[in-house]
Amino acid sequence: MRLYLHELRTQQLVYWRSREAAVFTFIFPLLLFVLLGSVYTGRIYGVPAPDALLAALISYGCATVCFAGLSIALVVRREAGILKRIRATPLRPPVYMAAALCSTMLTFAAVTVVLFVLGRVVFGTPFPSRPGSVILMVVLGSLCFAALGVGIAGLIRSSDGSSAVVNLIVLPMSFLTGAFGPTRHYPGFLRAIGDALPLKYLVNISDAVYLHQHSFWSQGTSIGVLAAWGVAGVIVAAYTFGWEPRSA
Repeated sequence: MRLYLHELRTQQLVYWRSREAAVFTFIFPLLLFVLLGSVYTGRIYGVPAPDALLAALISYGCATVCFAGLSIALVVRREAGILKRIRATPLRPPVYMAAALCSTMLTFAAVTVVLFVLGRVVFGTPFPSRPGSVILMVVLGSLCFAALGVGIAGLIRSSDGSSAVVNLIVLPMSFLTGAFGPTRHYPGFLRAIGDALPLKYLVNISDAVYLHQHSFWSQGTSIGVLAAWGVAGVIVAAYTFGWEPRSA
């Protein structure tokens, strides 16, 4: 436990000392919320536009922190030989991965809290009426997208291309699933693609919990689909993730 807590603290220190990671995964969702909230007016899905955008961008924050941020960090550390050296220390790989996962979960939780506070201060959006359901959503989203992040890290062969590959996945997925705003005017084939992606179901849970005050457990279908994606990520990671550099 002592090694785990020490590594968790280290993971957090490394994250916050990396300005690029903090801007890309933490600050960017906040900037998008302010920008989109200033552009969209009226109502979306029958609720004030800032409320709907806040719910959607919570999901986007999960994708950037738990999927993009974690996968890029793992690839960079693998190719720099850091993961290889970790295996030669008393810190066991499962403990290292558990600390990395918990660190991303804490960061996503911080993004979520700051989004709620920012929305309240700037746009007058309400705080969630079901905080317990929001916590469960944060945990499920973190686990699912972190598993997918480890899986994609195993498929990316070099640190040079990691950011490009991850952005090629995250940005189109965010547009197609409604994380950047409503998709009801998209062509049918684009909506069908969005319905097959995991972020769509986190957006659905966020909308239900925050906008309509439903309980987390009322979203059984979305929970099941997200869990299935998470299991798929674990399976891919089990076959592809390695601790040795590949680009050398």
